[in-house]
Amino acid sequence: MTVELETIEISGVGNPDLADRVGNTVADLAAAAGIAPVEVFFDLLRRDQLATTILQHVGHEENVRAIMAHPGHMGGSDALLVGARPHPRAWGTFPRYLGRYARDLGALELAECVHHLTGRPAERLRLRDRGLVRAGYAADLVVFDPETVLDTATFENPKQQACGIQHVIVNGEFAIRDGAATGRRAGRALRRGDTGTAPVSDVGRHEALR
Repeated sequence: MTVELETIEISGVGNPDLADRVGNTVADLAAAAGIAPVEVFFDLLRRDQLATTILQHVGHEENVRAIMAHPGHMGGSDALLVGARPHPRAWGTFPRYLGRYARDLGALELAECVHHLTGRPAERLRLRDRGLVRAGYAADLVVFDPETVLDTATFENPKQQACGIQHVIVNGEFAIRDGAATGRRAGRALRRGDTGTAPVSDVGRHEALR
């Protein structure tokens, strides 16, 4: 397997003496130091005591859209919320689906896109009281403007709140209200098959997000 070191960018370090490495690729650091990229790679890990985080610039847009349109597809993010410059998907994955792919490109209908991000993952993971707006389900709700929702996070400035999201309610409590974070953290880790002990939505028995 060939590792394309020019695609590996340093996103965070634990050792403050290595902060100048953040934002550079392994290939860039190797060229500046005049040594082999693999030496830069292992030297950085050693000096940072394995605290280094990275992101990779990979992927093909045509493949992304084709996979996204498949009826078995589910949306999600594996981004790490650590480091000085994490991958912008940490802040932008879901508004990017709604704004760029559903509204701007038409890769998905808006309702289908929402279901990709909510009901379908909950069903696949057997989270029995989440993913839909339904009486008896946990009150996890996002209020957004479909005309303005959009990610603003970039590789250079990744910690940027999305546009067009007015409210985020987690387990019945506002995490974002009128576009501003409240500081409340009412979420909890879930296991497959979990049922809710949290406040529930009482907006009727229709599947509004499906």
